Amino acid sequence: MVESIACSEEKEELSEQLKTDENEYADEVEEPPPKAEPEDEPQKPQAWKWSVIFLCFYGFMVQLKPGEPFITPNLLSTEKNFTREQVTNEINPVLSYSYMVVLVPVFLLTDYLRYKPVLVLQSMSHVSIWLLLLLGTSLLEMQFMEFFYGITMAARVAYSSYIFSLVPASVYQRVASYSRSSVLLGVFTSSVMGQLCMSLGGITYASLSAVSLGFVSFGLLLSICLPWPKRSLFFNQRRLEEERRTAVQSELDKIKTDDKAVKASPSFSSSSCSWTNSAFIEMLKELRNVIKVPNLRLWSLWWVFNSTGYYLVVFYVHILWSKVSLATGQKNVYNGGVEAASTLLGALTSFVAGFVKIRWKLWSELLIGLITAAQAALLLLMGTTENIWVCYVAYAFFRGFYQFLVPIATFQIASSLTKELCALVFGVNTFLGTVLKTIVTLIVADKKGLALPVHSQFFVYFFYFTLLTVAYLGCAVWVIVHHYRSRKQEQVPAEVTKSVELGTVEMPASETDPLSNGNGVRT
Repeated sequence: MVESIACSEEKEELSEQLKTDENEYADEVEEPPPKAEPEDEPQKPQAWKWSVIFLCFYGFMVQLKPGEPFITPNLLSTEKNFTREQVTNEINPVLSYSYMVVLVPVFLLTDYLRYKPVLVLQSMSHVSIWLLLLLGTSLLEMQFMEFFYGITMAARVAYSSYIFSLVPASVYQRVASYSRSSVLLGVFTSSVMGQLCMSLGGITYASLSAVSLGFVSFGLLLSICLPWPKRSLFFNQRRLEEERRTAVQSELDKIKTDDKAVKASPSFSSSSCSWTNSAFIEMLKELRNVIKVPNLRLWSLWWVFNSTGYYLVVFYVHILWSKVSLATGQKNVYNGGVEAASTLLGALTSFVAGFVKIRWKLWSELLIGLITAAQAALLLLMGTTENIWVCYVAYAFFRGFYQFLVPIATFQIASSLTKELCALVFGVNTFLGTVLKTIVTLIVADKKGLALPVHSQFFVYFFYFTLLTVAYLGCAVWVIVHHYRSRKQEQVPAEVTKSVELGTVEMPASETDPLSNGNGVRT
């Protein structure tokens, strides 16, 4: 009797300590400090607010690269003296290849190393890019420059997810808008600064590269000063949980006298430490359920296929501009101004997208199809026009249409998923898009493939977006027709049931059966 009472007391003590431990862990992740301790309340929120301010400042400063819109004109100028064929078919393709190779390792290391080391690596890659542009002269050095550029693109996921590890879950949406706004403001400021330097200052491309090197060097110092997050999404969550459970279990072992309770401890630890129970593996298993949801499948496919076409256009449009400018005798280069205008337009369309309210399950395919058709028409215009200003305007609208759908796709995917699964889905979508982009680059642009000139490439991109348009609009017709047919079939049984209930004469089965399943109805 005494042993049973002692055992029950130990079980109650164990459950109370585990509940207390879980509550403390939940408070650390999602909620501010409890109101019972007012002295800690003003400190922790102030700490994460300063961290967010510093991270947004870093996001702004790391985008200040005034020479970035002028990399292609720099390579084609007399300062570097590369041919257009070398830039199109030998230098630019390296960016897609390096991006694909480093994307998955960077994605996993970002979470495992808790963001900051990857941001430092990104800043070091920025410095390497501008050192090579400033001092490099050979083809191999420019290919290494594109390789480091791929690393910086893959490491963007570290910045976008790093901020969520610093703040409570209640302010995720707000701080996400802050970080995105700081990046867009940095890109806009950088583009305007570069255009002013070229148009009014009349500086050389080498001087512009030196200015960019100074800014990214300062960004490297800022990345070293970033605070270390205490948690991440996948790998460290299980480790922290195990540390807490082990601490509680060790305390219980000190007061336990029953050998059975002591023997139960190792089995608990070994089962919980199994790699098959890790959060990351569980997220991979959940991907099978994501594919089965039509809305998530649609927007994930849009993310893969349309982002592929978008980035191919962005990578090669500067070469197109240089060729059109040369053909029309345009001496001044306005790449920075166009990038600034397109960034501003993209920010505006992203803002407008937040207020669009339609029945997404019914009209998503139609909206995507119409916008993709407009992008295809703009690509055809860019590939055929001989007016550089028409080419500039078409590119700005092309980017604006894409940026309009990005927040919609983000919301449609993220609204029905957990934060961890959402990050994994975006990572998989990005990787699949990168693989597709690499395949297209290898076939269309690479020297070992077709090595098409830039105008021919834009015709390929036009047919690519046209094919996507046909697919989206075909799906839209099927979804809309299926929806209205389903509505009519739902209305027919209701009308039949009503007529049978109100009728006073029982109809033969041969006359009622066709109406009961709707087969006798004609519209």
